[in-house]
Amino acid sequence: MEIRPIISSDNKTLAAIIRACLIEFKAGKPGTVFFDKTTDTLSDLFKMNGSKYFVVLQDGEIVGGAGIFPTHNLPAETCELVKLYLDPKARGKGLGKILMKQCEEEAKKLGYKKVYLETMPELAIAVPLYEKMGYKYLPSPLGNTGHGGCDIWMLKKL
Repeated sequence: MEIRPIISSDNKTLAAIIRACLIEFKAGKPGTVFFDKTTDTLSDLFKMNGSKYFVVLQDGEIVGGAGIFPTHNLPAETCELVKLYLDPKARGKGLGKILMKQCEEEAKKLGYKKVYLETMPELAIAVPLYEKMGYKYLPSPLGNTGHGGCDIWMLKKL
């Protein structure tokens, strides 16, 4: 297993993994990253200051990724954990937890004190991981993610 920052040649594979996961869990709906144009150009999106995206490879093949992003209108010193998706063959091996820890460490390095995330009931497979990693439920969303299809909001103090 290898984890490294995203590069432009990763875009097509990551977009395919993200959309396939959303279809798999019947979550490819408006208001999600499925229809977000930036899903096809993640390496460009994560050039923004205060952001970072990590790709995980297994036997040299991209099997998923996750990142942190300074989402518009989040409270001070808060970033968002974004686009954590794994190919089915990469699940159940602790890679999601490893990616989350990598993102949280990067968030600390960048000066963030909290990490926010949004998800939806269709992606229930991820919610127990978020809970185990210390994320707490919020009654309403933070910031302006543009993903109105999400209705589970969580926050973690680093």
